[in-house]
Amino acid sequence: MNGVLRFTAGALRQRARPLGRLAAWSAAEALPALLAGQLTARAVDEGFLAGRPGVGLAWLAVLAVAVGVGAIGTFRAYACLGDIVEPVRDDLAHRVVAGALHHSTAAGARPDTAAVARLTHQVEIVRDTFAGLVMVVRGFLFTAGAALLGLLSLTPLVAAVVAVPLAAGLLLFAATLPAMIGRQRAYVRADERLGTEAGAALTGHRDVTACGGQEVVAGRVGRQVDRQAAAERALARMAALRSLSLAVGGWLPLAALLLAAPWLVRSGLTAGAVLGALVYVATGLQPALHALVQGVAGGGLRFAVTLDRILAATTLPAVSRPSPAEAGTPPSPEPSEVPGSGPLPRAELLGVSLRYGAHARPVLDDLHLTLWDGDHLAVVGPSGAGKSTLAAVLAGLLRPQRGVVRLAGSPVDGTGPADLAARRVLIPQEAYVFAGTLRDNLRYLRPDAADAELAAVVERLGLRPLVERLGGLAAGLDPGTLSAGERQLIAAARAYLSPAPLAILDEATCHLDPAAEATVELAFAARPGALVVVAHRISSALRARRVLVLDGGRPRSGRHDQLLAESATYRDLVGHWHGGPDGNRAELAGWAGSTDRRDGADTDPKWIDSLR
Repeated sequence: MNGVLRFTAGALRQRARPLGRLAAWSAAEALPALLAGQLTARAVDEGFLAGRPGVGLAWLAVLAVAVGVGAIGTFRAYACLGDIVEPVRDDLAHRVVAGALHHSTAAGARPDTAAVARLTHQVEIVRDTFAGLVMVVRGFLFTAGAALLGLLSLTPLVAAVVAVPLAAGLLLFAATLPAMIGRQRAYVRADERLGTEAGAALTGHRDVTACGGQEVVAGRVGRQVDRQAAAERALARMAALRSLSLAVGGWLPLAALLLAAPWLVRSGLTAGAVLGALVYVATGLQPALHALVQGVAGGGLRFAVTLDRILAATTLPAVSRPSPAEAGTPPSPEPSEVPGSGPLPRAELLGVSLRYGAHARPVLDDLHLTLWDGDHLAVVGPSGAGKSTLAAVLAGLLRPQRGVVRLAGSPVDGTGPADLAARRVLIPQEAYVFAGTLRDNLRYLRPDAADAELAAVVERLGLRPLVERLGGLAAGLDPGTLSAGERQLIAAARAYLSPAPLAILDEATCHLDPAAEATVELAFAARPGALVVVAHRISSALRARRVLVLDGGRPRSGRHDQLLAESATYRDLVGHWHGGPDGNRAELAGWAGSTDRRDGADTDPKWIDSLR
């Protein structure tokens, strides 16, 4: 619970001014608690018992005025509450979103669906219970404090008689709080486990019925029901401790005062003062203590447990802060060489295996692959062969069950999103364009890019007609008005500007015509670093220095002409793309001419794929 205390204390410190206003109006609200006993004593002693009812009514009229002032204070106190509570809710919502994005984009992570529950349900619980906690705690402090001051004004002896059992009740309640928090946490966890188990049973009820597993599933859900019921009973038993605290702190002072009344009168205390003391206890201390115990034991426990779960689920790892000179600048890519160690490959897959499910066929099975600076690899294969899976593994978005993935010599496991972004850039099939200017979209991965650099990239990737149609770099974009191909062009230019040395195009040009696709791929091939293209057309394979064929069996790597001779899967793919087993020879010959400068690449040891 240390994190809860730190978060709450920090939230209150940041809102000192609204808290000051709340305290001022709470003091006004506590005015009746401060004056009730004193004015009652004067009304009795100086008015009704003295035979002057008019004086007694006058003192009661003063009390009525004080009650009116207290009502105004209550109204204004609640008006101040929003300035304290709503920023806390906003901070939590920001924390939940940031934590969900971090955990969902970390290497090997999956989307955090529980973040929706934390954002829409748990954050609202924290907001509501925090508001209630603030009100009951400040209400007790001001009301009980005012009542004790009033008792002191009557006589210190009466204040001592009341304060001792009140303090004992508070200490008893404080001693039981850790146990109450533990019971509340156990109840919340049991409730969550029951919801998870019941949801899984309902989702798969057809399979359960088909397999005859009704009794097994019913037993599992039933055990969670029993655990949840036991946790709820344990939580209910804590109500007895709350009642004991209230009895000691709230009712015992009243009983003690009544029992001590004859002795107090013999000691010189007036009947009005005794009645005033009873008013202070019955209308001030006792209701304030009851509200505190019930509020803390109810909403306070939900606040502590729910906030603790949010903080635990959204904790971000510590990251180093950039220097002021580096602020706003993306991390620079790591060098391709380390002094004394020789060149580093841009990416390595060492014995990588991945399957979707314990009993599923491996999508990648003991795959070894090395990519160097200047490498241009096309990945081809039938649908479902694992092309996009390979792209996600290379990018560090999927964690394999076996093997090691390295980018620029560093393992992907444990690498944060910022460091991954410095090593690779992935352009998926469905390109993302956000509302804003075209310049903002292009600079997203390179905020410091000058307009001259943007213009050069626009020309290099063939975006000039699109830029002119949109109205220039400063033009605002409405993603809904752009075609899929236009969005892909913008995403490709954005990725080209990225400092990452490894570019991965996962069918990122599938909505472009062949000429535009060739322009984009050749531009990326000439870009420093390495390029991986999940091919959509046979022309992408012809432009590449190497082709990797995935077909669910042992992958094969080589040049286009080699694979035509050696891989039946590749021949089938070429025939499918071009409507015949040999394809369109004229087109193939034309595209092959564009790769003459790469002839002999596979004879270089650095280009030999280590597929085994």
